[in-house]
Amino acid sequence: MNVRRLVVREIKHRKLNFLLGLLSVAVAVASLVGAQTLLTADGIITARLLNAKEAEVEKSVAEKKAVVQQTGKELQDMIRKQMLGLGFNVLILPESQSLSELHLNGSMSATMPEEYVDRLANSNIVTVSHLLPSITKRISWEEHDVEVVVVGTRGEVPIQHRGMKKPLLAEVAAGKMVVGRQIQQQLDVKEGDTVQLKGREFTVSKIHAERGSVDDVTVWINLAEAQEILGMQNLIHAILALECGCSGDRISQIRAEIVGILPGTQVIERYSQALTRAESRAKAKASAEKAYQQAKEAGEEQLALERSSRQDLEDRHSGFAAILVPLVVLGSIVTIGLLAFVNSRQRSQEIGILRAIGLSTQQLMLVFLIKAAAIGLFGGIAGVCAGLMVGRLLGSAQPDMTNWNDLFASGNLGDMLVMAPLAALLLSGLASWLPALLVARQDPAVILQRE
Repeated sequence: MNVRRLVVREIKHRKLNFLLGLLSVAVAVASLVGAQTLLTADGIITARLLNAKEAEVEKSVAEKKAVVQQTGKELQDMIRKQMLGLGFNVLILPESQSLSELHLNGSMSATMPEEYVDRLANSNIVTVSHLLPSITKRISWEEHDVEVVVVGTRGEVPIQHRGMKKPLLAEVAAGKMVVGRQIQQQLDVKEGDTVQLKGREFTVSKIHAERGSVDDVTVWINLAEAQEILGMQNLIHAILALECGCSGDRISQIRAEIVGILPGTQVIERYSQALTRAESRAKAKASAEKAYQQAKEAGEEQLALERSSRQDLEDRHSGFAAILVPLVVLGSIVTIGLLAFVNSRQRSQEIGILRAIGLSTQQLMLVFLIKAAAIGLFGGIAGVCAGLMVGRLLGSAQPDMTNWNDLFASGNLGDMLVMAPLAALLLSGLASWLPALLVARQDPAVILQRE
């Protein structure tokens, strides 16, 4: 008798038994493939979300960095301009000049050549800028019977390798005079008035507001005229300068550089002004760096939260699959075995007749195993298709976020798609083998006699 025809008749005659077995295998395979598809989709979506979030954070941080840099630059420029208002904070004096005379009398007596300022300007100095040669002398202003400090200045001398910069102090033109507030009150003059100093006539071009310092009893005139009045042609008392933004021990760096260029000089730092300038620059820099660091930390925190959230989701799916899939597979094996056993028991008379007319034990076993193989193969294929669809749909609330190419690119899922039908075929055969063997090995005479 033809085994293939027996298998076809067996399936047609026992359609419900075949379909139940097929459904059992399909459910087991679908759960296995669906779980793997779900976990693969989770991994793909996690990678995409994290990449998108990372790109978003990087863009946000880059924009913040640009804003911070621009803001920091503007802040530093603003503070730099404010600090320029503090004036010169480095004083270059002849080495023989007594500081007591300067501090007590507001006057200087030691001199140095005026060409020193040009020598300094033509050097490669980097620690100071805004060079201003000056004469400072306390004299008796006979014409008005007052004590006054005369300061002679000329325009700032630019440092050649740095180019021109906006001067801190406007040059006093020849024939003009700038007057401190106390002197203005004593002389009772106003802008545009003419005054006499040492026989020379000057026009008051500006009156300073009260400063609460020696400036209130000072008059400023052109350097060349001051040199003539005081008999100091080509000589100066000091060079005023503005320190750079040096870090570390600023004054030591400035002194070392200037003395190397102008031997026989000493360098004095007006500490309060220098300290204010340095602290302001440091605050501007710290403010910009803090804002950028906060933006960077906020971005990293967002990434960490997104990564943690996705990891929790993947862990929940993985834990659920680890429990559900083995139970479903085990239930499927038991179901297939029971269906095969019940089928064989219900058909014992038919099996006895087949044995009696010459069907061998091996042929009978082959009929049951081929049927089981068909259940495993077709159930496995159906389960793979169902598992792929369900796993992809469950993998995200937005299925379009994953595509088939991405899913199949995973080696784990690809292996699963190949192995699942083969495993279903094997498990179905094993589940059916023992019941089929028990029935096929029985003596047909005993079976028919019992029936």
